[in-house]
Amino acid sequence: MELLKQAKAILEYGPICDHCLGRMFGKRSHGLTNAERGHAIRVALSLEEDVPFAEEQEPCWICNNLFDQTEVWAQRVVEALEGFEFNTQLVGCRVPPLMAESEEMVWSDLSLQSQELMKAEVNREVGKAVSAINGKEAEFKRPDVVVICNIADENVEVQINPLYIYGRYCKYERGIPQTRWYCRVCQGKGCERCNFTGKMYQDSVEELIGWPATEACKGEDAILHGAGREDIDARMLGTGRPFVLEVISPKLRNVSLTALESAINKSAAGRVSASLDHISDRHEVETIKSGKAHKKYSILVEVDGDVSLDGVKSALNNLKGATIYQRTPQRVSHRRADKIRERDVIDIECTGVEDGRYAIDVTGDAGLYIKELISGDNGRTKPSLTEILGAPAHVATLDVMMVEGVVPEKTTPKMEQ
Repeated sequence: MELLKQAKAILEYGPICDHCLGRMFGKRSHGLTNAERGHAIRVALSLEEDVPFAEEQEPCWICNNLFDQTEVWAQRVVEALEGFEFNTQLVGCRVPPLMAESEEMVWSDLSLQSQELMKAEVNREVGKAVSAINGKEAEFKRPDVVVICNIADENVEVQINPLYIYGRYCKYERGIPQTRWYCRVCQGKGCERCNFTGKMYQDSVEELIGWPATEACKGEDAILHGAGREDIDARMLGTGRPFVLEVISPKLRNVSLTALESAINKSAAGRVSASLDHISDRHEVETIKSGKAHKKYSILVEVDGDVSLDGVKSALNNLKGATIYQRTPQRVSHRRADKIRERDVIDIECTGVEDGRYAIDVTGDAGLYIKELISGDNGRTKPSLTEILGAPAHVATLDVMMVEGVVPEKTTPKMEQ
């Protein structure tokens, strides 16, 4: 038999454990562990050659009997995970180069075709032993925690995957950016320009929501992924803007969203509020970031010159349903590609006059620059209210009232303790 000839040749390299012998044929047959394969091959060779059967007594020249330490490694993993809340886990390892090179030499010399990597067997056997101790399930795609066994150093390292929370936020105070805005001069290091804070603005929606979440989850930081963003001088009102908060390296995952929502709203009272809906995942982050949601705005517009209310309403009728061609606005040209974008105005109407300014509601495509729709941005946006009126117009205040169509609202109840 070819298999037994290969096995005999493998044994000539030196003493080898059942795990490593069986792994040389790890893809042959099913329902067997590599240790069982190795033992069976050793028995078959004894029968084939009609010699007394004997277990290998010497240390394995490939793994140095690494698999005898499976339970030891499992206990190290369990101890390393103490203090963390998690539901799913994944165990990995770093195999010393000499061990990996030793088995690869045998594969190459004997042209083996059905071998399995030592790394794969260590991951599987230690992972099974860990699950037997802590009762947690193995998850290969998106585990809560990943533990790496460093075989050479005899230690383990824990990688905690982020916790994602989906919700909507409102911003009631102008002058707050959505995310941290580091100083352009020092890039966050601290300088005279930023009063040694490292930031252009002292607070952000990301921080006002993220600080309580980081504290509640005992995490390292929090990153806010929003469905678009409003200007710093704009408010976010109405139904709020969808977001996913990514809590970095959380030690606690089973948080009460109701309690966390209350903590956020108490901490940021009058400035920002959040409504938390469900525990999310990275896929929903990608959906939010790539979504093309319609947005509704409420703006107050100042018009220079003698223009009547009827004149404004007539001009707005020309913009309703129109396709707008917008070259990248001058105010953001330093950070965005210079190109012409086509966006539609879905609806626009004047709802009245407030202190000499026209109150206008606008619903438009994602990415429609509202300020430039009004001002024309020196001809970079066409058509615009300024162009149609023949008189300069500009936005005095802007509020975002609705962001829709990004992620279907879920009915998943809030997680409670």
